Amino acid sequence: MNARSYHGTRRMVVGISGASGFIYGVRLLQLLAELDIETHLTISRSAMLTMVHETDYKLTDVTSLADFTYRCDDMAAAVSSGSFRTLGMIVAPCSMKTLAEIATGMSSSLISRAADVTLKERRPLVLLAREAPYTLAHLRNMSAVTEMGGIVAPPVPAFYARPLSLDHMIDHTLGRVLDLFGLEAGVVRRWGKHEQAVV
Repeated sequence: MNARSYHGTRRMVVGISGASGFIYGVRLLQLLAELDIETHLTISRSAMLTMVHETDYKLTDVTSLADFTYRCDDMAAAVSSGSFRTLGMIVAPCSMKTLAEIATGMSSSLISRAADVTLKERRPLVLLAREAPYTLAHLRNMSAVTEMGGIVAPPVPAFYARPLSLDHMIDHTLGRVLDLFGLEAGVVRRWGKHEQAVV
């Protein structure tokens, strides 16, 4: 889908949940800003704990990257309504708890509510499900989300891209996620282009 074709709206909902990989959400916000996409962010309480353990970011550092930020319990936020037009939603990373809420329609947080809205409005929903190994419950929840039209995209590195650093692996993953929205971030080393590594 071309980003400019959806009713002229260039908005993306971004959820950051409590799975390991907080940096995926941060870098996603940076890439969307570079693409001039208006971002609407919500961060779970567990994600804030992950942020402290995994990064040197402060909450204000992250929220300053988004155009709009909502509390995870703000069920009256704009993104909780299907009448609020967006390109879709990305949850990066997506915890197994958040996945389960989305799979079962249990909207106990703004992330799961916004995801539910995205699915019911038939907009793209991409979940960077972060866990290993998977239990049968995890797999069944992934199957349920897929059957509803969502896309489960675990952040798995593409070694054919010859990544030179962790940053390159993160960018490649997020670039491929943005491909699903028709957005070209310029950070993906495409298959067949092996002349040089991404720098």
